[in-house]
Amino acid sequence: MTSFESPVKTIPAAIETVFDTLSDFSNLERLRDKIPEDKVQNFSCDSDNCRFTISPAGNIAVRIVEREPYKTIKLETVESPVPFFIWVQLLPTPEGNTALKLTLRAELNPFIRGMISKPLQEGVNKLAETIAFLPFD
Repeated sequence: MTSFESPVKTIPAAIETVFDTLSDFSNLERLRDKIPEDKVQNFSCDSDNCRFTISPAGNIAVRIVEREPYKTIKLETVESPVPFFIWVQLLPTPEGNTALKLTLRAELNPFIRGMISKPLQEGVNKLAETIAFLPFD
């Protein structure tokens, strides 16, 4: 299993707010207009599932498989060219903000690993950065 970890990002919101928002995919509906259509198409979600198409990767569907309140949200792929798991780790900061770290784990053979490791790492970093800038109020 190959792991890709984001740097820790600080979100200027209480951990309860961040967890409650991220642990329910239906909250992403309010951000639909901020998703660039040239990057992501066919976006749909409900509380536990999210589906979209990314060029050139194709169709991706993920579901929330575990929620540990105010600590962790675990996701797995339902549909993806490369099956993976994502752990969203949250910690409160002394200032009342939230520290966020993402870990993506995928079973990659050596050939594929060489081709997609860099894009996967960049994707995890970009996702963490994007989450950190979401409006949590």
